Amino acid sequence: MSRSGLSRRALIAGAGAAVVGWSTAAHAWATTPGANVAELPSLDGAVTLQGEGLERFSTDFGHLVTRAPRAVLRPGSVRDVQKVVAFARRHRVPVAVNGQSGDATAQGTASLESHSNYGQANPLGGIAIDARGLNRVISIRPGEAVVETGATWAQLVDAGLAKGWVPPVLTDYLHLSVGGTLSVGGIGGAVQHHGLQTDTVRELQVVTGTGELVTASRGRNRELFEAVLAGGGQAGIIVRATLALVPAPARSTVFTLAYDDLDAYLADQQKVLADGRFDLQVGNVVRSTDGQRWRYTAELVAYGPADRPVDRRALLAGLNPVAGETTVVEQGWREYAFRVDAFAGYLRSAGFWGLPKPWLSLFLPAATAAVFMREAAEQLTAADLGAGLLLFYPYARAKVATPLAVLPDAPVGWHFDLLAFPAPGADTAGMLERNRRLYERAVQLGGKRYLIGAVPGMSSADWQAHYGGLWERVTRAKRRFDPAGILTPGQGIHTA
Repeated sequence: MSRSGLSRRALIAGAGAAVVGWSTAAHAWATTPGANVAELPSLDGAVTLQGEGLERFSTDFGHLVTRAPRAVLRPGSVRDVQKVVAFARRHRVPVAVNGQSGDATAQGTASLESHSNYGQANPLGGIAIDARGLNRVISIRPGEAVVETGATWAQLVDAGLAKGWVPPVLTDYLHLSVGGTLSVGGIGGAVQHHGLQTDTVRELQVVTGTGELVTASRGRNRELFEAVLAGGGQAGIIVRATLALVPAPARSTVFTLAYDDLDAYLADQQKVLADGRFDLQVGNVVRSTDGQRWRYTAELVAYGPADRPVDRRALLAGLNPVAGETTVVEQGWREYAFRVDAFAGYLRSAGFWGLPKPWLSLFLPAATAAVFMREAAEQLTAADLGAGLLLFYPYARAKVATPLAVLPDAPVGWHFDLLAFPAPGADTAGMLERNRRLYERAVQLGGKRYLIGAVPGMSSADWQAHYGGLWERVTRAKRRFDPAGILTPGQGIHTA
């Protein structure tokens, strides 16, 4: 059956009988017409009410929150998103977009999942919108790309590389939807030079909580533009983005420096941040080879042309890692950009990928980063990390211009990112309690959370403290652009 020939009844896959609409009396789908039944709008795409389609959207990458939606929309057009959101608003049905992205080279549908960690993209019994229905890279031109919300950064990288252009900021794992990372911020090793991925956005098309399609930028509908970037999906659904691109480098020279002393690690990382000598700057906290303590590794990357090596001596001047343990690897730019794919493949094959993952992502001011890291290191064990990793690296606050990307009030901060992959049978409940303790301690030390992490028990008071002086701005945008309060309830941001 062609898309153009689909009726609203044919679109809805129900149990036994076709669903014709929404019963306003029973607050459930109805299979027969009636006075209290609101008919669904005609759509270009499809809606699923049962089976595998719902099961895939009942949980996410973290496997910590499970709740099946009432329906899943696979949009055939932006109009479908508008119609379903408007319908949901009229009947007070929650709606959330789910990227359902993943590594296209992995086998099977198991590679497609929401990369939320704690139910953030779950509509909590409402309607999930499958962003894969809008996943085109629309255009690549010098310095700029236009993409749909469900396109992944991996898609964009390869499309851009074919024409000599790439995004200036990439997350470590590229198989994430563009709309998903723009809704939370999108951090990567180039934050020191370019800010977050949200800072590279030039224009957006957004469906608000009323079903209106709005074009927004810094110069047009700016309030909405700034409300949706890193806004946790509270004010609107990004359906299209115009993004900045930069010329594609040819080669990455990757330096890995080891440290046994936290203070030396902090000093060197902040020295590199201050002088900007590397193009990318991240760092990890790892177990020592004897398993008895934590070590620190700085991963620093310099770009260059294919025919001229970088000056390694100059790049390492003044740094004080453990002698004799620095490694240097030359890679093509794309090879380094997709470096996490091999690690993800290992996690899948070893059975870690589908297990619960109580991740914790925080930002600390530089003045208290050492205190927090030492206290965290005393609490964390190798079992807490499992097969995962702990990222710990600095950023410059001045490079982040996205208003709702909430960071500590300090010129230099540190990103603490516990990307745990615990073994089967791990005490996940205990790990979530640990996350809550570490979050509260971070707040005491002037820290903030990143929206992707798993922090249980977030209250309205917690959210108000998180946003601080931005709280009124957040609540005002919610009232204006999502007056029925239906968008992205899984974030748990209590603005009412």
